[in-house]
Amino acid sequence: MNNQWLSIVGLATRARKTITGEELVIKEVRAGKAKLVLLASDASANTMKKLQDKCTYYNVPIRTVDDRYELGRAIGKDARVSVAILDEGFAKKLLSMLD
Repeated sequence: MNNQWLSIVGLATRARKTITGEELVIKEVRAGKAKLVLLASDASANTMKKLQDKCTYYNVPIRTVDDRYELGRAIGKDARVSVAILDEGFAKKLLSMLD
């Protein structure tokens, strides 16, 4: 997979347009603020199902990325299982890269 998306996620984080953590991501999806959810492929089955169901219900695109360490590194933190992108521009760019 082309890893240019990592720098876009990093830019979005520096612009304060990302939220991490399962409960906070779900809260943003419910509020209609999340434009895209990135989910680590090594997340637990329960977490994957919960996030996929929420995103499907609220019509938010969700994409699976390699692993929690790569996702954490993209935002400059430790391992992260889920990240919500809150900006339409960043979300569109990431969708074009990840599809």
